[in-house]
Parts: sequence; C-alpha cells; structure tokens
Amino acid sequence: MAQFDILMPKMGESIEEATITKWFVKEGDTVVEDDVLLEIATDKVDSEIPSPVEGVIKKILFSQDDTIAVGTVIAVIDMDGVSEIGAEESSPDAVSETPVAEIEKKVAVAAAPAPLTENVQSQSGRFYSPLVKKIAKEENISQSELDAIPGSGINGRVNKNDVLAYLESRQGGKTVSQQAESAPVKAPIALPVKKSEGDEVIEMSRLRKLIAGHMIHSKQTSAHVSNMLEIDVTNVVNWRTKNKDEFLKKEGEKLTYLPLFLEATVKALRDYPMINSSVDGDNIIVKKDINLGIAVSLEDNNLIVPNIKNADNLNLTGITKQLNGLARAARSSKLSPDDISGGTFTVTNFGTFKNDIGTPIINQPEVAILAVGAIKKKPAVIETSEGDMIAIRHKMWLSLTYDHRIIDGALGGAFLKSLGDYIESFDTSRTI
Repeated sequence: MAQFDILMPKMGESIEEATITKWFVKEGDTVVEDDVLLEIATDKVDSEIPSPVEGVIKKILFSQDDTIAVGTVIAVIDMDGVSEIGAEESSPDAVSETPVAEIEKKVAVAAAPAPLTENVQSQSGRFYSPLVKKIAKEENISQSELDAIPGSGINGRVNKNDVLAYLESRQGGKTVSQQAESAPVKAPIALPVKKSEGDEVIEMSRLRKLIAGHMIHSKQTSAHVSNMLEIDVTNVVNWRTKNKDEFLKKEGEKLTYLPLFLEATVKALRDYPMINSSVDGDNIIVKKDINLGIAVSLEDNNLIVPNIKNADNLNLTGITKQLNGLARAARSSKLSPDDISGGTFTVTNFGTFKNDIGTPIINQPEVAILAVGAIKKKPAVIETSEGDMIAIRHKMWLSLTYDHRIIDGALGGAFLKSLGDYIESFDTSRTI
C-alpha cells in the first residue's frame, strides 16, 4: 500500500523551522493534487502548502500552533485511498506493491529529522522551539542553562542563533551570566495601560508582532543617525511626464518615480560600497550584490519589505518590472521567503502619503535605509548666465538613516550628496 509523507518544507536558506497556523484538512479527508493542506508561518512569510499527491489523509502528526523543524514528517497521505488506520501494516504485500520511486522517497524521509515531540515550554513558562530543544539536548545544555540564555527573538524568545552563540562562548570559557553582561540591553518592560470604558482593544496580528519585534531589535542593535538633503527633481519629473505613456505602451508597466530614484541609488551604492554592508560581530561584511529592499504598505496597515535581487545588473525597465511585480505579489500574499530575505539596502517611499521627511528604522542586518519624500513645487533660486533668478522647481527631500557604529557622518553625508547629484543631473534626452 503506497503512502506519501508530507514534510515541513524548507521555505528559504535561513529557515530552520515553521509554525502550523491552520489545517484545512482532517484525518479521513480525501484530497487531490494541489489541494491546500495547511498554512504555515515562519519569521519571514506565511505560506499555504498544497498536496503533491491524490489520496486520503491518513494521519496528522502535529496540531495548530506547533513549531516544527524543516524536514519533519507532519502528515501522511494514503495514495491508495484507504482511510482505515493501520491497514498497510496488515497487508503482507505492502512492500511488493510499493513502486521503486516510493521506496527511494522513504529512504530520503528516513534521513530527515525525526519529529520532535518534547514539551517546548520550560517550568519557568519560557517557550522553546523544537529545534532549540533538539540542539540543547545534543549539546548537553541543561534546562537551567537554557533558561539563562538571553533571547534575541520576539518577547525574548531564544532562537537557534542564540543557542549557537552561547555554545561558542561556552567553549571560550564564558558563563551565561558573563554573556548576559555583554548582551544588548533589553527594552524596558512596558507599564500596564489602564483601559477606560468604551476603549477598543485590538489584538496585534502575527505580522504586526513580528514588525514590532524587528523594530525594537534594530534600535537595540544599531546606533541610528539620520541626514537629510533637499534636491531638485525637475529634470526627472519632466522626463517621466513626457515618456510614461510610451513606457506603458512598450513595456506594459506603469513607470512611477521610484524606479528612477532606485536607479540613481544603485549608482551611489557603487560609489560608496560601505553603505551596502552588514555588521557581523567585530567584522564588516561589504556585500558584493546590491539587493534593494522596497517597503510595501499592505491593505491591513502592515508593512513588508521584498527586495529586488541584483539591482545593479538591471536597467530602468528591469528595475520597474521587478518593483511592480514584487508590490503586486506582496499585496496578494504571494511573496516567497526568498523575496523578502537577502536584502542589502532598503528604500521607503514616504512621498506616497504626501509626507516630506522621515527618519526610518534600519532594516537589520543592513546598515542604512533611505526615505524619499513627496515631490512638491517650490520657489527656488537658480543660477543662469544672466545671474540668479527665482523659478518654480520640483523639490524633494531625501533622508538617510545609517548605523553610526560603522558609518560616520562624513560617509553618510557623502553618499547622500552623491545620490542627490545623480538625481539632479538626470539626462532628459535619454530614450526608453
């Protein structure tokens, strides 16, 4: 009797575990190929998992809200359509009826991590994922040691990297208390809020909780500094006005201002590669690729940051198509984990909401983030061959927030000035 094991899928290179947020089927249900079985959530994205085969759900091994290591068997599908539990064990011909490919699959499944069924909550009430518990068991980390490890996750949750960092420090002779002394300062415990009659209480969504934790972590990690620069974007405005209809007709995509600013951003990042880097302990990792993260506002008032991979290898058309495609995927919940991982520099567009200036929070582990403001007509002094004169120009604010641990004011200011120069000197004679 053939059966198919559903594994917790690996949803990206850095994903080691995922949480089941909802089952759409129950034991005994019949499914066909591509029927949605369950929804899972990682710290990056939510995804629906379809069935790769047709059959009957024989067994569901984990419940909603369980956090499971990737590669773990989470459900079993009877491909022969027999729903009686244990039927295959009683069949003497079960092995002979199983195709060779199915046997090979079983071997691969056997090599995958076994299901982790240990309790994932300590007596102290602290939550641990199965992956963390597995590492602790393999490395002989006692429960008291585990409870003392500072967590960098949401609400102080200990993740895989925290445990590995502890193991590295333990090998170097550091105790948990010594590690805690050198750990980032935790945010102060929020005071309880008094609720009055008529107040509305709204529970944060899972994504909003992730965003909140990410923002707090960033402020605790990086020394934030912001520089602002007002620039003249008249050349960009005039060129886009003249060419946007032709661009839509030729490429089938709307040409907004943002791709033009992203194109200039790539040039400035090439001039100042330190802005396109990350901090790893005492090391600075200067990124070879330029993966531009774009902050996308969702209909539920949440935010997600997919990124344009290798933006330095794309022309204006390529950047535009990638940008529009990622925005559509974000708003229809069709982003993949890879779409929102691996970013090296982020751009957020405050101008969408008619805002002039802002100081965004750095998207860790990046070291800088750019905000572009609204484009507005303003009187400005311009130099001409006949002397200075006042004219109506299109103006816009750029705001760069950067990590002062590795970027000083001179470097941050130079990058922002370079970006402004590229935008102001836009060639109005260029063709699409």
